[in-house]
Amino acid sequence: MSNVARSYQMNRSTIGTILKNKDRIMEHVRSSVPRHSTIISKKRGKVIEELLNLLSIWMEDCHQKRKPLSLMLIQEKALKGLFEDVKTKYGEEAADVTFTASHGWFNRFKARNNLHNIKVTGEAASADTVAAQEFPATLKEIIKEGAFSPQQIFNVDETGLYWKKMPDRTYISKEEKSMPGFKPAKDRLTLLLGGNAAGDMKIKPLLVYHAENPRALKNIAKASLPVVWKSNRKAWVTLAMFQDWFYHHFIPEVERYCRDKNIPFNILLLLDNAPGHPPFLDDFHANVKVVFLPPNTTFLLQPMDQGAIATFKKYYLRRTFRQALKATEGESGMTLREFWKNFTIYNAIKNIDASWHEISTATMNGVWKKLCPMFVHDSPSLAKLQAEEQNVVDNLELTNEDLMELDNQRKEEEK
Repeated sequence: MSNVARSYQMNRSTIGTILKNKDRIMEHVRSSVPRHSTIISKKRGKVIEELLNLLSIWMEDCHQKRKPLSLMLIQEKALKGLFEDVKTKYGEEAADVTFTASHGWFNRFKARNNLHNIKVTGEAASADTVAAQEFPATLKEIIKEGAFSPQQIFNVDETGLYWKKMPDRTYISKEEKSMPGFKPAKDRLTLLLGGNAAGDMKIKPLLVYHAENPRALKNIAKASLPVVWKSNRKAWVTLAMFQDWFYHHFIPEVERYCRDKNIPFNILLLLDNAPGHPPFLDDFHANVKVVFLPPNTTFLLQPMDQGAIATFKKYYLRRTFRQALKATEGESGMTLREFWKNFTIYNAIKNIDASWHEISTATMNGVWKKLCPMFVHDSPSLAKLQAEEQNVVDNLELTNEDLMELDNQRKEEEK
């Protein structure tokens, strides 16, 4: 272990911790990598196959929005929500197809998709407020003991972004009147966003897409992008991916920041208990201390969820709307359909970069008010931020039609 630690410039204890957690790490890696089975035990019809695909997409969406899923909710969505619509889509061809969404079916579905912790109990939910009230005092002691300044305290969090999904009420083209059934194509990516309590340091976003080499990036070097580009089939931040980002991107970036600011490289990173966050990050670097927020307190305490991510999405939405308006009302005569057809993941990346930079220092500092009030400087912009949060399209519910369109787009992307 000592030789391995020297080869990778890591602590010996880190190698020991990784070996100790070998089974758990490998399970997370397997869950994020597409696998091709050589044994088919049962061939499902295309109606059931499409149903399962749509159900998986819906559950991914709920996961990204941190919505708890119970067995009953999943069964109801599968049977009464998706199955009936998919069966209607295939008409007479699906007349004899039956589906019961039984417990046995769900257990098999859960095993195939590596699902776990699907139900949040009432007791766990009721403990949120108590834990949220007690943790700031605990964190204050940690900060005092480690002599951390606001510039040295960071928080990062994942969020899903539907980079082509726009609310129906905000269509801004005359084409919508003549094409009431038209909806722009939809797709989702995951972003990891974060910054420090001082508000003067925003981390370069980590972007996870479902395709490694989309056509829009064919002749573009991914290293030149204003985001850290990663990919997997589900567009999720996995344990292995987060570990790579932490060691090869976060640590070098904050170390440069500390050097430029002439402050000690002594970092406190606050994380929630998402499945993709390795529990042994504390051993990765002697200058980075990792502290996990109490379970079920994300919405109450986590700084990035107190307005930073919502404000970013508002800016992204506004910027994209303006581009659509300019294109459809210009001399080119471009229709809204043509605008969305030409709006690629590369355009989205540029809008993500501009929107992330648009967030002010005061906003990034203000979101720490619940967790570290001693570091926050009240300003008019913070009150404005809190008022504007209600206007952010952050929890748009995907309809069954949306799920089908998203599934079709993914299939086209993979051709």
